[in-house]
Amino acid sequence: MRIILLGAPGSGKGTQAQRLVEAYGAPQISTGDLLREAVSRATPLGLKAKAAMDAGKLVDDAVVLGMIRERMTQPDVRKGFILDGFPRNSVQAEALGRLLEELKMPLEAVVLLNLDLKVLFKRLTGRRICEGCGRVFNVYTAPETALAHCDKCGEKARLIQRPDDREEVIGKRLEVFEAQTKPLIQYYKDAGLLRVVEADADVETVFKSIQRAVVASPAQT
Repeated sequence: MRIILLGAPGSGKGTQAQRLVEAYGAPQISTGDLLREAVSRATPLGLKAKAAMDAGKLVDDAVVLGMIRERMTQPDVRKGFILDGFPRNSVQAEALGRLLEELKMPLEAVVLLNLDLKVLFKRLTGRRICEGCGRVFNVYTAPETALAHCDKCGEKARLIQRPDDREEVIGKRLEVFEAQTKPLIQYYKDAGLLRVVEADADVETVFKSIQRAVVASPAQT
């Protein structure tokens, strides 16, 4: 399995990525995690990334691709990968494609978790995070007993709303996602790699839809 997961904030991308990891043994590769790890370890690429971030600039695509290249050499990637957070535009997609072809690890599918923006808005504004373990709840779907406190951490941990889940922030986040992702979706559609999965369903239903979409990928036949 060598796929990219695309989806707006609140589409369930993180949950589905974890299900895929458990089912197929292919690691989830998050460029955000790669950046944080490289910076904390002060690797050569991490130092370049830190210099850009300290200057208030975006990390150069070449640096991110270098981190992806390094990650792809690790043994667990032999089973494939689930790429999350990169690419964000068609230029990055082209560069990633060249890298993966060079490594003889071409993409098999790009899965888009499609969800109406109104549903996304409701999901995000209702999201609450346990301060203790990081478990995610939602005020619109979780039972009242669960919202009183996390059933794992108990009353010692509060359920909080992330600053970027507030209404005034969410609208902007979704606008940015739409603007960035539409050309990327078209790019992968033209390449014959795009698989659209409707994400307005329960976790298990969406997961099975992703499995069908990936298995149906021509690159896997």
